[in-house]
Formats: sequence, C-alpha cells, structure tokens
Amino acid sequence: MEIIFIDWPVSGALDKARGLYTYTKYGSIFSKAIRLYLPKPNLPNLPRLIFTVTNDLTYDQRMQRICGSLALNGYEVLLVGRKLRGSALLGEQPFGQKRIRCLFTNGFAFYAEYNIRLFFFLLFVRADAFCAIDLDTILPNYFVSAIRRKKRLYDAHELFTEQKEIVTRPFVHQVWLMVERFAVPKFKHGYTVNIFIGDELKRRYGVDYGIVRNIPVTTQIPDSEFQTPHSNGSFIIYQGAVNEGRSFETLIPAMKQVDAKLVIVGMGNFFEQTKALVAANHVETKVELKGFVAPQALKQLTPQAKFGLTLFEATGLNQYYSLSNRFFDYIMAGIPQVCVGYPEYRTINDAYEIALLIDDTNIETIATALNKLMADTVLYERLKQNCLKARTVLNWGGEEKKLVGIWQRVLN
Repeated sequence: MEIIFIDWPVSGALDKARGLYTYTKYGSIFSKAIRLYLPKPNLPNLPRLIFTVTNDLTYDQRMQRICGSLALNGYEVLLVGRKLRGSALLGEQPFGQKRIRCLFTNGFAFYAEYNIRLFFFLLFVRADAFCAIDLDTILPNYFVSAIRRKKRLYDAHELFTEQKEIVTRPFVHQVWLMVERFAVPKFKHGYTVNIFIGDELKRRYGVDYGIVRNIPVTTQIPDSEFQTPHSNGSFIIYQGAVNEGRSFETLIPAMKQVDAKLVIVGMGNFFEQTKALVAANHVETKVELKGFVAPQALKQLTPQAKFGLTLFEATGLNQYYSLSNRFFDYIMAGIPQVCVGYPEYRTINDAYEIALLIDDTNIETIATALNKLMADTVLYERLKQNCLKARTVLNWGGEEKKLVGIWQRVLN
C-alpha cells in the first residue's frame, strides 16, 4: 500500500500546496480512476486575482513566476492571454490559465479585438482584483474594475510608450500616449521592474509604484558545470524576444568576424527580418534561430552556452533604461555575458562584475567584445565565478516578498 498526494484542478487551479489531498492507492492501475472519481476536498475561499497579457502564456516565464508565487502565498490566481493557431498545450501550473482566441493576430485590429473580448470576459469572471500587464491590456482592466467596483493594479513591465517600435511611429506613439495618460493615473497601485520606470511614471502621473525586478527563481545546476574555465559550450546564446531595438541589425553582421556559433532563442516582431539578415550576411552556419523553447528546456540549454548577450539600441528610453529578464537569467545559469553599459546594467555590474560591458552596439564593438570574451580565459573565468556568487543574491526570493507585500496592501 502506498500513500500518494493528489492535486485537484479546483476552481482557478489553486496552488498545489492548498489543493493537495491524501488518499490510499492500492495499485498503479487504479491511480487514474482515483483522480477522476474521488470527491474533491473542501478548500478555503481565497482572494481571486486576474492577470492579463497579450502574449501566449506558454513561454512567459515572468508571469509564470509572479502568478506561481502569489498562488503559493494564499491567493487564487488566473492568468489570461491569447491563443494563436500554433499555440502549444498549456503546461501544468499552480494557477489557472485562460487563452482567448482572436481572428486578427497583429496591428490595430488585433489590439481592438483582443481588448473587446477581454473586456467581456473580465466583466463576468469571478474576481476580487484585476492586474493589467502593460498598456496593451490596461483599458479593459480599468473599465471592468470601475464597473464592478473591484481593486485594480498596474504591472508596468516596460515603459511601454518609449519602446523603439512605438517611438519611431508618430501616430502609434500618440495613440499609446493617450491610453497611458488616460489610464495610468487611475491605477493608484502598481509595480514596475526598475527605479527609472518607477520614477518616470511618478513624474508623469503622480503614481508611486513598487519595484519588483525580473529576477529568476534559484535553479539547481550540477557543480560539474562550473569546475573548469572551458566546461561550458562553444556557442553564444541570445534568449528573449526577437524584437525591434535588440540590435540584430548589427549583431548578425558582427558574427562574420567571430569564430563561434550564435543560438537565438525566442520569437518576436523582428524575427523574419532577423532571418533575412542571416541569409543576407551568409552566416547560416553560424547563426541558429531556434524560435520558442519551453522554459524548462531553456533552463537546461542556457548553462551549456559559453556566454550570453544582452543588447539594446539606445533609441527610446525603454531600451536605454531597461533591466531585462535575460540579464538575470544568464547570471542564474552561471555564464558571463556581453551587455550594453546602460545605467541599470552598469549599476549591477559595478557591484558584482558578471558581464563585459560595451559602450555602443556598432558592428565592430560587438565583434570585438565577443572575440575578447571567447579568447581571454582569465577574464572569462573571473566573470563566471562572479556569476556563481551573484546568483546566491540575485534571485527571486527577495522580489517575491516585495510582490506579496504589494498585493497584501492592495487588498487590505
């Protein structure tokens, strides 16, 4: 006889710790039947939080981390995104997941359709509070929370109106500025990813948001991965959105001067252009475009790389004052990186020295930095060992406490 734990798919997929229920298992042949037919346990009525994004949920590590932490800290959580034609099946999470299918997939038509569909979904879903992730879902959250008299919170993952793909399009920029000016002042509670964005939103709209950085959960990596200076692979990795403003126009040509392979993991609005750049520069044998990779597989892949890349053009305040997920993901994986020397990155590097910083994203600058980190074993090993030390400090534990504290204040 064997004792097993069963986590029921209760309303909103409450966190596993609270959904666990113990039953006696008389043999493996009956395990599925036990899951299907035994009665569900009575569970406490927890506060229900609804989070909304415009992306596919499968690869959103940031939201999986945030929603998972809140689910494990006494909240029932539902994460809402969109479903694409090629969307993978959703993985099991300690929180609920909902994807909305749209006829349109990009541009104004998509945003209009998705926001209308999201509005009607939120209008009738059970909730105690709503959280808009960035400006592209803020309007439905505002109107529904106002109509239903529920709490609302804004998660400013980026300084949305200062992204390159927005500031370089005057009409699009003005539309999003109108949305920002209308909605953000109405969200008195919120958090963002770094001090600059928090200060900028306070300067513009008088809101005082908390800071919850994009730092990963601590992962266990075998010690053997870090024993010698050359224990990592020979490839360079870029992980994250393949979007405008990420310096692919200069990175891809720079690879012609580098004797190494570049693996690009992710998709985005500049993916097809990046593919064309690879062909135009005849570096098909040096650059691999892997597209989306599941988070768990990515956590296995990243530590195998020699080092990572964090590159942003200076166009737009959002790029210049960014503090991206990948910057911390490389540290957690125990690998150095070549990184732009913008203020937020320089501050952290001054404290931990985990990256080779560059002053610009020109072709020659990138190529020189990549070759230096490939060839200088003393520098490489120093940065690598510093990553191992920094990962014990720069992890999700401290940020999770801040996140939970913010939500406690909102709901109280």
